[in-house]
Amino acid sequence: MRALGLKIELSESGREVKVEGAGLQGLQEPGQILDAGNSGTTTRLLAGLLAGQNFFSVISGDASLRSRPMGRVIGPLKQMGAQIWGRKNDTLAPLAIRGAALKGFSYSLPVASAQLKSSLLLAALYAEGDTQLSGLIASRDHTERMLKAMGAPLQTSESEIGLAGPARLLRALDVNVPGDISSAAFWLVAASAHPDADLLLKNVGVNFTRTGIIEALVEMGADINLLNEREIAGEPVADIRVRSSRLRGASVGGAMIPRLVDEVPALAVAALFGQGRSAVKEAAELRVKETDRIAVIASEFARLGAKVETQPDGLLIAGGQKLQGGTVRSFGDHRLAMALAIAGLLLPSGDALQIEDYACADVSYPGFWQDLERISQG
Repeated sequence: MRALGLKIELSESGREVKVEGAGLQGLQEPGQILDAGNSGTTTRLLAGLLAGQNFFSVISGDASLRSRPMGRVIGPLKQMGAQIWGRKNDTLAPLAIRGAALKGFSYSLPVASAQLKSSLLLAALYAEGDTQLSGLIASRDHTERMLKAMGAPLQTSESEIGLAGPARLLRALDVNVPGDISSAAFWLVAASAHPDADLLLKNVGVNFTRTGIIEALVEMGADINLLNEREIAGEPVADIRVRSSRLRGASVGGAMIPRLVDEVPALAVAALFGQGRSAVKEAAELRVKETDRIAVIASEFARLGAKVETQPDGLLIAGGQKLQGGTVRSFGDHRLAMALAIAGLLLPSGDALQIEDYACADVSYPGFWQDLERISQG
């Protein structure tokens, strides 16, 4: 964002960020390729934002990011009038974007993707006329909440999202960013499956579109309670207390998947330590994450002695298995690295687990290994 001309200051504590907005038309052409690293969210949201700018830009990232599907964003942005190109017939990054005059349109989302939805809403801020989104819009709604709070002309219902463009003015906000439930999920699983645990996770976002992991674990018998529930900047927040419990198998699929798709690696660990069989269904999206998570969860859990059956769109996991230590690989996938670490924490005493490329956890949770050490010693 600095490369686009924004002034951003980080406090010495690292806990506050000050952004001086430049207005909807205040971004500047970057003099370099925008490096999104491993972040698909950054790439897809920036594509929507940059599609309406009056300059040229290029977005790229690491090898994993360059293999992830971008056609789902490029196609509808082109329907709005965007000039945007990518590798492999406009399906992969790097993305080259020459900002153009956009027009509002009606579009039915073919996948329940908050990244796609958010990309189109950001583009709609610059589009002439109304943009109407329908179809599979039931996914995380952080972007809608933020845009509404900033004064965007946005209307939402269960079946449709509308934005009357172009937006004229957005107002600045002070925001307290809650803890990410995708990161909290690893501790929810660890405490639920551990024989002697009582954890309190403070200030965690519990937006309904993100709490599928809590509901799935409760269905598996987890002892989880929300405390001090409140709302901050339009987002539901709570402290979460989780204690040891006897987990059992469960099945998740359908409308639940968009609400826990990033938490499936953690949920798979819970399934290993529950009694009975668990299933993850209708989750083909897992095939196109940082890795093919269906395949790598099965392959790396097998190194621990677990029996995991893969399906085209999910997993079948037998619980209550006798697991063992060993060497596993993260494949550079941050969530897989952390899920394997939690599995290692729960192995029988004396069994050790070695994770190759464990540092990739820093992508989303830089303090994970310090927190793991603190919890395991506590």
